[in-house]
Amino acid sequence: MSDVQQAQPKTKYKTFKYATNLKWAGDRAGMINSDGKPEFRVASPPEFKGEEGVWTPEDLFVAAVETCTMTTFLAFAYQKKLPLVSYESGAEGKLEFVDGGYRFTTVVLKPRIIVKTEDSIEEAEKIIHTAHQKCLISNSIKAAVEIEPGISTE
Repeated sequence: MSDVQQAQPKTKYKTFKYATNLKWAGDRAGMINSDGKPEFRVASPPEFKGEEGVWTPEDLFVAAVETCTMTTFLAFAYQKKLPLVSYESGAEGKLEFVDGGYRFTTVVLKPRIIVKTEDSIEEAEKIIHTAHQKCLISNSIKAAVEIEPGISTE
């Protein structure tokens, strides 16, 4: 074994699995759950002959990108001891007909971050962009994910 190979630390990466259960509830709807979490109704969106007012796969897709970015931001913010006051965001996914089928082409995230001090604004800006680059959901999809943060103090 060469010296270069010996100098490299042995890194073990874990594999994680996430399981859900879905049961058809009639028409274009179902009930989804995961062990230890509340069940909720999901359906096709109205534009695809589904139900009004029910979570859709499209909603959950956009929410997954938005939630992952927030939780990744929070992990880095806590590491850096960022004096965070609040984090809110909005997100919009664009579903378009491409190459013979519908797919999400873009998800735009608009986080609104409030920090305690003016000198924390630059650090928050760096952290949100790092979180955007490191979000595992964003890195797992074909759609382009754009971020338009707004950062201010109390």
